[in-house]
Amino acid sequence: MDIKKLQTLVVDALEDVKGQDIAVFDTVHLTSLFDRIAIVSGTSNRQTKALAASVRDKVKEAGGEIIGMEGEDTGEWVLVDLGDMIVHIMQAPIRAYYRLEEIWGDKPVKLGAAKRAPKKAGDEPKKVSGHLAASKANVEATPVIEKKAPAKKAAATTAAKKAPAKKAVASKAVGKTVKVAPTKTETAAVKALKALPEKKVRAPRAAKPAADAAPAKTVIKRIKKVEE
Repeated sequence: MDIKKLQTLVVDALEDVKGQDIAVFDTVHLTSLFDRIAIVSGTSNRQTKALAASVRDKVKEAGGEIIGMEGEDTGEWVLVDLGDMIVHIMQAPIRAYYRLEEIWGDKPVKLGAAKRAPKKAGDEPKKVSGHLAASKANVEATPVIEKKAPAKKAAATTAAKKAPAKKAVASKAVGKTVKVAPTKTETAAVKALKALPEKKVRAPRAAKPAADAAPAKTVIKRIKKVEE
C-alpha cells in the first residue's frame, strides 16, 4: 500500500474516535525499519483501545496488513505495527513522560498533506495564458450612470438671480454714517490722561492800575518833640 494512502487511513481512523493531538512524522532519514510514525493521545484506557481497534479495522478494510499490536491489556500505551508505519496510542501522562516527538519529530508531516489524495495526470487544469485576448473571459459591461448636468445649471441660475439682491443691499448702505469703534491705542491714551493728577489752579493776579489813574496820597504825620 502506498505510504500516503496508509497515513491518510490512519489519521481518518484516529479522528473517527476523537483522538487528541494527532502528529505524524517522516522517519525515512532516521531508520530503514519504517517510513512514518504517528502519535496520538487518549483520555482513558477505553479510548486508547478504541483508537487502536479503529486503526486496525480501517487498514484491514483497505487491504492493508496488520503486523502486530501491543499494550491492549493495560491500555496506557497501545502500539499498532503496520509495517511501513507505526502508530503509538498513549495516554497524556505517558506521552509527556517518554516524549517520542523529541526522538522521531525531525520532519513533521502536515495532516492536510497526509489526507490529500494524489492527483492524476489528467486532473490538472490547463494553464491559460493571460496575454491572449481569446483566452480571457468575457467581462460584462457595467452600465454607466451619467450625472445630471441640468441640476448644476439650475443652481447657477438661482445663484445669478440672487446676485441683484446683494447689490440692492449695498446701494442701501450708501449714505449711512457708520460708527467706528476707537482703537486700542486711543482708549489707552484716554485712560492715561484720566489717571494724571489734577493741576492746581492759581489765584488770578490783581489788575494793574491804569496809567491815567491819580497816584494815591500818602499822609505823613509829624510828631512834635516835647521840650524837657
